[in-house]
Amino acid sequence: MPRYILTGAPGAGKTAVLRLLESNGHAVVEEAATDVITLDNALGHEEPWRDHTFIDKIVTLQRRRQDAVRAAPSTAVFFDRSPVCTLALSRYLGFAPSRLLTREVDRVTAEGGYETTVFFIRNQGFVQATAARRISFEDSLVFERLHEQTYRDLGFQLVEIPAGPLIDRVALIEQTIEQLHGIEAVESTS
Repeated sequence: MPRYILTGAPGAGKTAVLRLLESNGHAVVEEAATDVITLDNALGHEEPWRDHTFIDKIVTLQRRRQDAVRAAPSTAVFFDRSPVCTLALSRYLGFAPSRLLTREVDRVTAEGGYETTVFFIRNQGFVQATAARRISFEDSLVFERLHEQTYRDLGFQLVEIPAGPLIDRVALIEQTIEQLHGIEAVESTS
């Protein structure tokens, strides 16, 4: 089963892309960082990303979610972010990569845990703040460039998914995976 990463700047529309891919019959795996932030906020931690354990919490949840994926061999699986994104986040926050993060990035690159083709969802010209997303648009552009460089440094090939209508973005992704693996969207039975 091919495993693809969706990445890009915060607020670029990755979650909407993921939802439509799921509606089209693909298996999807949710982003871990947002859930870590949400849980920590509920536990009274206002800015969990300032804690040195934040990155390892993300890595641990990402690994659990990756290990839990079950799909037919011919079904594409889409991951909203990966440990490579967490490495970019660690760099953005000014943290040295932890041993856990370094091991996980090494593992997924050495074992081929994901396809080397990564879908890079480009920003849409704005960021809408949420409880978990408190980044300015300008800072999101810095983060976007850092993500891009981190993936390129590790040998991944980025497929640019430009800003535009959701249907067009998902169509470009599905056309690409069909060309790469002959995988088409599963027709919905509902």
